[in-house]
Amino acid sequence: MIGIIGGSGVEEISELADSTETKVVETEYGSVEVSLLSIGDKTVAFLPRHSAGHTCPPHKINFKANIMALKELGVTQIMATNAVGSLDLDIGPGSIVLPDDFLDFTVNRDRTFYDNEVIHIDMTEPFCNRLRGAILANSGCVNGPVVDGGTIVCTEGPRFETPAEIKMFGILGGSIVGMTTLPEAVLAREKEMCYAPIAVVSNYSTSISPTKLNTDEVYGIMAKKKGELIKLLFNTIKELSKECDCECHHILDDAHM
Repeated sequence: MIGIIGGSGVEEISELADSTETKVVETEYGSVEVSLLSIGDKTVAFLPRHSAGHTCPPHKINFKANIMALKELGVTQIMATNAVGSLDLDIGPGSIVLPDDFLDFTVNRDRTFYDNEVIHIDMTEPFCNRLRGAILANSGCVNGPVVDGGTIVCTEGPRFETPAEIKMFGILGGSIVGMTTLPEAVLAREKEMCYAPIAVVSNYSTSISPTKLNTDEVYGIMAKKKGELIKLLFNTIKELSKECDCECHHILDDAHM
């Protein structure tokens, strides 16, 4: 099964599905409502990261329950959408970035399923390059730049970053900054699921932009790119193989001490 973790608006992919079913998945970390979509010969589990109506702030998301729910449904590969700010003037609002690395600056999140075991997972390729390649191959439907690669910085939120923080992230090699990729990506890897983020640049970050951040502008860009993002997800889903053997599915083979 293919999983999609998305924000507000992306749930409209259900309008392209042949059928839709809502299911509540009970996990040891909490209950999660998931939409099961039939798209061609594929079943897709759509999970709204911020809950129905975009009501849960990023620092309060139950990431462990979300990932466990998808795992229990049989999801093996996840595409996750994110709204991000750009740290680079060459990556402007409306761009789509397919990151290949991350910097984790979250501070108070439940980061691992292995609190009571000595498990060290490899992060040489933090995101699934096979899945990233499939998304890139189907990105012809996007109007505007699609950036292959880059480092996404994840902050705790819910506040935006300070100018000094943005300067630091740039010095460290960050390309874009958001609040939702982690620990989501790590938890998915711990459960041996392919995971690839699709980051939509909604604004230049603090001090990169000549003006103060305006949430109305952020929502405006996301609304403008929504149709393209849904089409990108839909096209990629149609092209993905239902049966695939990926290195991500064997990440725990050498992780035990």
